[in-house]
Amino acid sequence: MSDAVIVNRALFDEVMVPNYAPAAIIPVRGMGSRVWDQQDREYVDFAGGIAVSSLGHCHPALVQALTEQANKIWHLSNVMTNEPALKLAAALVANTFADKVYFANSGAEANEAALKLARRYALDTVGEHKMDIISFGKSFHGRTFFTVTVGGQASYSDGFGPKPAAVLHAEFNNLDSVKALISDRTCAVIVEPIQGEGGILPATTEFLQGLRELCDAHQALLIFDEVQTGVGRTGALYAYMHSGVTPDILTTAKSLGGGFPIGAMLTTHTIAAHLKVGTHGSTYGGNPLGCAVALAVLDTINQPAVMAQVLENEQLFRAELHRINAKYDVFSAVRGKGMLLGAVLNERFKGRSRDFFLASAEHGLLSLVAGPDVVRFAPSLVITPDDIREGMQRFEAAVAQVVQATH
Repeated sequence: MSDAVIVNRALFDEVMVPNYAPAAIIPVRGMGSRVWDQQDREYVDFAGGIAVSSLGHCHPALVQALTEQANKIWHLSNVMTNEPALKLAAALVANTFADKVYFANSGAEANEAALKLARRYALDTVGEHKMDIISFGKSFHGRTFFTVTVGGQASYSDGFGPKPAAVLHAEFNNLDSVKALISDRTCAVIVEPIQGEGGILPATTEFLQGLRELCDAHQALLIFDEVQTGVGRTGALYAYMHSGVTPDILTTAKSLGGGFPIGAMLTTHTIAAHLKVGTHGSTYGGNPLGCAVALAVLDTINQPAVMAQVLENEQLFRAELHRINAKYDVFSAVRGKGMLLGAVLNERFKGRSRDFFLASAEHGLLSLVAGPDVVRFAPSLVITPDDIREGMQRFEAAVAQVVQATH
């Protein structure tokens, strides 16, 4: 039966739940920072599967790791452990502040675990009254009901009935707004070092330092959501390393698997001790396939030369965007760090990020949006200068098209 199915965009509308509105393009193969669709049309990939494909498509180290593990063992469940999970956990511990690791399937699940752990830790060490979680407006922490409520975008959490309680939202980069909410009832503050879905908005170092001091003063845990910023994306293994601020709990996913679904929560001995046997779990979390791929990702990315390349790529991206903007005057700023950048549309083009996204695809470039006012770029960390320049030529053609249509 499956051979008789015509696989095209129309099939999506026929058989898939309509919570997505995917583009007409259906990519079928990729190599490096290029992908090809069903008609064999080539695209330069500046999207990276939304900051996931950290080493591009079909990177040899990842293909080898997956193939080797696929010929060994796929799944065991957490009734027992496995070698790839132990090796990956040891590598994460060795290269971060953390002592302990919990594996999940995604960033949302990693954040779910972090928030549950923070509540459990507060309950065990202080009492039931210490349950408030402070997050920030325009933040994004996943799509489970708990994480989407903690996220600061009500449009994502409205319409599903009563929300989890004791969740408060402060203003990002505004320490006074946090001071107004934090109290001895606060169990945790969760923050993205760079707000991703909220518009590629970096936290200031002073803001993160202030959050650390406030959490310490109120015996609250500081959680860094590094799902989008982690694993080399900003030119350091994790973005917290730029700020000199160490969180109590860190979540990571996206780039960690390079395209294979995996997430992780990292924390200290003292805090981890409160997730006792049976308090939390995941059927697929820590499975051998995902962990084998993630270890290859980590080993490949966590090299000085790769980190330096990320920052060099950032400068080339910024130079090209500046060049395009000098001709067409569409951006008011370029925000972000490393290979997580957002071109902020100026007043004339506000609300039209999707127009730039669609025009880019017409000209053979895969890009992203981060809300209605920001065009987002999150390509492979090892994208070549030639691919950046070629992609920017295509992006310039898309910008010209949108500008021309505006007159």
